[in-house]
Amino acid sequence: MTTLDASWFCTQLEARMQELLADYRSQATTIAQASDPLVSSIAKLVESGKRLRALLAWWGWQGAGGEADDPRIIDAGVSLELFQAAALIHDDVLDRSDTRRGQPSVHKSFEHLHHENRWAQDGAHFGVSAAILAGDVALGMSEEVFSTTADATAFAAPAREAFHAMRFEVMTGQYLDILAEANIPDDPAVALEQARTVLQYKSAHYSAVWPFEIGALLAGADETTLRAYREFSLPLGLAFQLGDDLLGVFGDPELTGKPSGDDLLEGKRTELVAHALANLTEDDAQMLNNFLMQPEASPYTVEEVQQLIQSSGAKDTVEAEIRRLGEQTYAALDRLQLTGSVRTGLQTLVAGLLGRQR
Repeated sequence: MTTLDASWFCTQLEARMQELLADYRSQATTIAQASDPLVSSIAKLVESGKRLRALLAWWGWQGAGGEADDPRIIDAGVSLELFQAAALIHDDVLDRSDTRRGQPSVHKSFEHLHHENRWAQDGAHFGVSAAILAGDVALGMSEEVFSTTADATAFAAPAREAFHAMRFEVMTGQYLDILAEANIPDDPAVALEQARTVLQYKSAHYSAVWPFEIGALLAGADETTLRAYREFSLPLGLAFQLGDDLLGVFGDPELTGKPSGDDLLEGKRTELVAHALANLTEDDAQMLNNFLMQPEASPYTVEEVQQLIQSSGAKDTVEAEIRRLGEQTYAALDRLQLTGSVRTGLQTLVAGLLGRQR
């Protein structure tokens, strides 16, 4: 088996992704030059990123016997990155988030385009509408690239089934996420259960479990291998998202590319918030709830709400859970039957994810 590192893979992935996007961009401008931003907005968004999902698919593929430099797994990684782009574009619309990776989110970029050109009608509505369409385009590209890739292997059926399950889980989890912001339970235990369901299906599965499994399936992994893979990838995915939730409240804007306390301003009902509400006094819990529902009308600042959550012990609880899940991840990784290079690559990836600051 060829031994190549993650930086080599990411370089190949990015070149292939931009090559495919250039082709789609050409198709769009053939229809009309004015349609160029529909694809160029996606190309700009995918210029950066952790490449977590693509890397996990690559390592999963190699762990199941696939060659590291096989172009099929590079294309599979591209499809996962395009799926991620679609999810981010739509997520920013749903969350009314103005920034992504330190830049205007896609719907805000289209809104700015509207204003710069002094077009008619409402600029904000145009931005949201165009972003929804750009997300749909990215989702369609993702499916097209993956289908072509899967068809080029001997294991198309199970890989397609996994890809479709991933897509449906993300959409369902996304709905449950916005539902949690609208239908707020009185029982803290119910709120915590809802938050974990959203975390698992909106993020953890598609961030780690499905990419790792899809890579393995494309290489022909059996069910025994897949079970062992899930024992590793599920706690990793959960820990990754819990870390993301902490960064959404306490992260450094210089590192995250998002405003301080962005999740609070968006009213996110995460596990962190659920733990805080369970621990706070009735009055403080009401204050937190009121802020999450209408931050612009609250007399309290983001910094005061951050302090309230920290004083509740919720931050410590989530950090302890991340450590516990991290231990599970490393223990499961030790049990996997892997070559030295794949094991080392996964160890490096896990260490970066569990200790990340952005």
